[in-house]
Amino acid sequence: MQLNTYSRLSGFYFFYFSLLGALVPYWSLYLKSFDFNAQTIGSLMAILMASRIIAPNIWGWLADRTGQRLRIVRYGAFFTCLIFVLIFWQESALGIALVMAGFSFFWNAVLPQFEVLTLTHLKGREQLYSRIRLWGSVGFIIAVIGIGWLLDLVSIRWLPWMMLGLMVMIWIASLFVEAKTAPRRSDESGFVQQLLRPQVLVFFLICLLIQFSHGPYYTFYSVLMDSLGYSRTEIGLLWSVGVVAEVLIFILMPKLIGGLGLRRLMIISLLLCVLRWLLIGLIPEILPLMLFAQTLHAVSFGVLHAVGIALVHHYFSPSNHGQGQAMFSSLGFGVGGALGALCSGMMWESLGASATFSVAAAAVLIAAVCATIWIKPENCAETNR
Repeated sequence: MQLNTYSRLSGFYFFYFSLLGALVPYWSLYLKSFDFNAQTIGSLMAILMASRIIAPNIWGWLADRTGQRLRIVRYGAFFTCLIFVLIFWQESALGIALVMAGFSFFWNAVLPQFEVLTLTHLKGREQLYSRIRLWGSVGFIIAVIGIGWLLDLVSIRWLPWMMLGLMVMIWIASLFVEAKTAPRRSDESGFVQQLLRPQVLVFFLICLLIQFSHGPYYTFYSVLMDSLGYSRTEIGLLWSVGVVAEVLIFILMPKLIGGLGLRRLMIISLLLCVLRWLLIGLIPEILPLMLFAQTLHAVSFGVLHAVGIALVHHYFSPSNHGQGQAMFSSLGFGVGGALGALCSGMMWESLGASATFSVAAAAVLIAAVCATIWIKPENCAETNR
């Protein structure tokens, strides 16, 4: 793959995940600045996840049907910027909710289809995906540290301006990426047949449980750290520790996949994810253990995300990769993330952080059992060729 193509693909991931570095750690603090309670904050954060239930499947179906993946990415990025501008006039929960629902509908068109574009550019060298994706993690680190530092100097109400700037950069980056595939129609009956295999259904259940467990983390981790006296710079550094570890694991992913295989990597990562949530829930005031827990982000997100992307590419035929990646996004980040955010919002004030993160750990333990019994990729090796 040419260096120019590598740079353009990597640049898009850099800015896309820089936006996540602004949104995920700090948006709940922005919502808290309006004096919303935990349940309201959880419900608003759930909107970002819930929009992934329907939106990626609509865009995935359209991309597979028309072959215009890059055009969908560009339009999605543009309308994300356009709708987000309305946030500057919103102070009520309803107004903020409508803007979040609007911009996230288009924002969620972007990543699943760009994942397919990236894998198409790699042309049989999918194991190199992690080397491109790691630049997204680099962007996240820079954003989470830089914005955390800025928010110690200025009001949290400046956060939307920072996010809007990053949204514009995502759109600009999409303009430099080249299209790779000609239009083709998807084999919709083949997609349903591939989806309904027991191993594939269990795989998506595992994705749902993983993202459900991340609900308390994405929604209330910064709130928890803030309540314990950590500064926003320190909160940003804690977030960045996890993503630094994620970058390192992405560099090693080709060797890890080759040495351990997708199934074993998934099981090991799920068990370490259980440990991570227990540490955060039970002893968040002990900084060294929090630093260790954050390094486990390398497996709880990094490895599990890369393995998930690889398994979707493995389970579905090339004509259905767009819908497969959309399903991966909608059932995992969509249904799972929304349920996690909603449930954590309901549990946070009544049960506390310890119980909330313990429920998250239990969900991942169930996922680990499912993976041990059901995930055997070699059994599907020839069905999609």
